[in-house]
Formats: sequence, C-alpha cells, structure tokens
Amino acid sequence: MMADDVSLNTAAMPLVSVLIPAFNHERFVQRCLDSVLEDPYPSKELIIIDDGSTDKTAERIDDWVAKHCMALPIEYVRRENKGVAATLNELAARANGEFLRLGASDDYLLPGGLDAQVRYLLSHPCKGAVIGDSVVVDPYGNKIYASGMCDLHGANKRLYRSDEGIRRAVISQWAIGGPVALIRSNALETVNRWTEGLRIDDWDFFLRLAARDALGFIDVSVCAYRLHEANLSKTRNVATRVMHLAESRQVAIRLESLFEEPYKTLLRAQSHYIGAKVSYCERRLWPLLFHMMVYLLLLVASKVRFPSVSHHGLEEV
Repeated sequence: MMADDVSLNTAAMPLVSVLIPAFNHERFVQRCLDSVLEDPYPSKELIIIDDGSTDKTAERIDDWVAKHCMALPIEYVRRENKGVAATLNELAARANGEFLRLGASDDYLLPGGLDAQVRYLLSHPCKGAVIGDSVVVDPYGNKIYASGMCDLHGANKRLYRSDEGIRRAVISQWAIGGPVALIRSNALETVNRWTEGLRIDDWDFFLRLAARDALGFIDVSVCAYRLHEANLSKTRNVATRVMHLAESRQVAIRLESLFEEPYKTLLRAQSHYIGAKVSYCERRLWPLLFHMMVYLLLLVASKVRFPSVSHHGLEEV
C-alpha cells in the first residue's frame, strides 16, 4: 500500500538522473547498468564517469552504451582518476534531473526503488534527500542478507522514523551502505555537495543533510549492495582501516558546529569512540582507555533519549 500516494501520470513524472561513478569493476558494471534499464520508472537519464579504471571497466561500458544508447538518454565520460567525491560532483554538475539517484558500479538498483523514492520526496517537499534499505549480495548476485541496515550494520531502523532519530542514527549508528539515496538536485546548493579529498565522503555528506533535518527514510530495499573481495579487503587491512577511522574522526570534529545540543555533544562523543577504535587497531592501551572514558562521559552528558520504538509509524511504500 502506498502511504504517501502521489498521483502522477507518466508524462508528469520528474526526471531522475542516475549517476554512476565507475572504477575497476569490470566484473560487475554491466549488471549495474542493466539495472537502470530494468527499473520501470520511465523518466530518467543515465550519466556515467569512468574514473580512470585500469581494468576493462571502460570497455564494458563502451559496449553497453553502444548497445543501449537508444533506450534512454546516456552521457558517458572517460577520464583520469580524481576520486569518488570529485566524480560525484562532476556527475551532479552534468545532470539535468530534478532528482539525482546515486549508483555504484559494483552494485545495482532494484526495480521499483526509483518510483518509491520519487513519491516520498514529492510528498515531503522539506526533505532534500531520502534513503532506503538494501539487500546484500555476494559477487555472484546471491542474497546474503535481506537488510543491509539491520543484518549487515546492526541498525535499529525504527530510529529512522523521526528527524531526531535520524540525527542520532547518522551520528552514532552509521548504517547507510550502498547506493540507497535519492537527492533533490537543489539540495546540493544547501549542503555544498561532496567534500573532495575525503575517502569517507558519504558520512560527511549525510551528516550535513541530517543537521538540517533534510534527510528522510523509506523502509524499502532500493538497491543490491554487493560484498566482494575488493571492498572487504579495505575493512580487513589494518592500515587502511586506521586511515579511514582517522578521517572519520576529523569529519566528526569538523561538523560539530552544524548541530545543536544535545546532538553536538553526541557527535563529539562519537569522535572519541572513533578515536578508541583507532587506538585499539594500533594496540595502544592508554589512549584507548582515555577515549572510551571521555566517550562514556559525553554520551551521558548528551542526555539523548531514543525515539519511541513502537512498530508503527515507519514510512511505508
């Protein structure tokens, strides 16, 4: 049942720009692009940037575009590597749509996700973006988890039923994995797009949206998030993990000023929790104990109460 049913005829449906930053995913990129065609939402364009792939990703895209160029408007750019954040900013600058659907060249969209997210944003004009859930699949497309948020990241989705809960969840229970966001193009003017040079660009971006109560949620699986050796190795490699955690801590410290209390203190607490993780990875006992002590004190000081966790009130589509 559609909770926020907006009557739209096909001709009136707003244009969605599907943005695909591609890098070294020759095994997966065709499935990603096929999924854009498979989604029945009728008013869409596809913009792809190959960000300096060193494998056969670009050739796979070339072949796919040649085959499907008459099916929908497609823009494809191949250039040297600039990183994910710079690529997302360039993709957004090239887009013509009222809404921007973020993709990833190793993941793929699920049919119906575009329609569900467009309807949510049309029904909630104060929201700049909406996220959904994902299913988690292996390299061959076999389902591993039904919910990326709950089963992979251990999130409490009921937090996402209110602005207060979303702020708390994005700060302290980050569970947005895979390309699950639909963004109003004009929202990027408010949150200043993606911060180039960051590897943790997604948390930085969604924190800025949450600080303005501009982020919504629908409990619908809108994409398949693929786990494979390349993304798992980033988590297993200690040096890479420490680098990502240290960057995340700097993001938390830098964005504290965007939040009012008690969320400012909660974000400060989270920065110390991340600091404790860094110390643990580096096997440094005293910094670990210090960060955990400060984290617990700040967590108490924030005096944040969880939103009601009744089973009712989630957005349904």
